Amino acid sequence: MADAVRNPRVLVAGIGNVLRGDDGFGAAVIDQLKSTLAHPSVTLVETGIAGVGLVHHLMDGYDALIIVDAVERGAEPGRVFVLEPDLSRLAHDSTSPIDLHQTDAGGVIRMAAALGHVPARVWIVGCQPVDCDELGAALSEPVARAIPVAAAHVRDLVAAIVTAATGDSHAAR
Repeated sequence: MADAVRNPRVLVAGIGNVLRGDDGFGAAVIDQLKSTLAHPSVTLVETGIAGVGLVHHLMDGYDALIIVDAVERGAEPGRVFVLEPDLSRLAHDSTSPIDLHQTDAGGVIRMAAALGHVPARVWIVGCQPVDCDELGAALSEPVARAIPVAAAHVRDLVAAIVTAATGDSHAAR
């Protein structure tokens, strides 16, 4: 247990459909992070739209999860949000069904909770999309501009997680 606290395992997961415009935001951020975030405690994955794949990764045991995704918040397109969901509320929400083929962040957390694999801390780094429905569309300009902003938020979260666990503010850089 002490090793888990001293060396936190962080899963950064990009979710979405790269074939549907701005829904590919999570994968695009993960692609950028592959060249700008190298830390032994961090695993970067692109899980597509099947939430069950992300739950499989969580079953490997992580202390923190950062989900990167397009999120509909009614804001201006390209705006980036850093959200920390109420895990106890999401884990016990039985009002919406879980679709194993196409799952949002809340559904992933409910599935992981049912299996006993929700990390202690979860964040969503999301971007307000323009359009996630047009098959074959590229990322919109506002969402493409948000990629480095979201990647910086992910790096900051990782640095804070590692610093909190180890006390070494230089360990995450």
